Amino acid sequence: MNLPYFFENTITTASTHFTLSEETSKHCIQVLRMREGEQLQLTDGKGLLNTATIIEANKKHCVVRMDHSSIQQPAGRKISIAVSLLKNNNRFEWLLEKVTELGVQEIIPLICKRTEKQHFRFDRMQQILISAMLQSKQCWLPVLHEPAAFSDVVQESLYNQKIIAHCEDEQKHTLNSLAPYHQAQILIGPEGDFTPEEIILALQHQYIPVSLGNTRLRTETAGVTAAALLMHL
Repeated sequence: MNLPYFFENTITTASTHFTLSEETSKHCIQVLRMREGEQLQLTDGKGLLNTATIIEANKKHCVVRMDHSSIQQPAGRKISIAVSLLKNNNRFEWLLEKVTELGVQEIIPLICKRTEKQHFRFDRMQQILISAMLQSKQCWLPVLHEPAAFSDVVQESLYNQKIIAHCEDEQKHTLNSLAPYHQAQILIGPEGDFTPEEIILALQHQYIPVSLGNTRLRTETAGVTAAALLMHL
């Protein structure tokens, strides 16, 4: 059954009734014209999925009865993508949308030596993730971090498998040749690529250099390609 699907981060399994946020209430009652007795689904973005029935169709505070709750397991692998901010904000937003649809669990905006833009609107980016999660019918919202310095991310990473995709001419692995660890993090650089010093720092911290193919990809294309390959290894 293809029920309308909404995000409410305060739902729990303890309550039998729940009042939707004003934004969700308006969308249900005023936009979708839903009425008492109709069903919808709610997720908290942390694995909880509720099927609910509208019992009070108010466009400001719609009340639903919780009919069924379940916990959905996350994707088999935890994938973290640490990717440089981009000068073109639309491209970065497209990247966020697509990697969310693919099931990436963590996104870290990177500030690298060659990153041209460092302005970041967290609330807007978070809303893009929520919309992409709902569109792709998922129950896990990726953890989105505030922008972080490249050196901090590299030195503090605790992932079992650490990968860097760069454009320098040196021997690299292909992603599909790597063992599929349960957790993996990949670094994607800015338009001008990582600097040699950044690459050396990553290698010193056990990041594996990889190639994403024979063509030079834009940052956002590289990010989506890497996410797709890592999720389906």
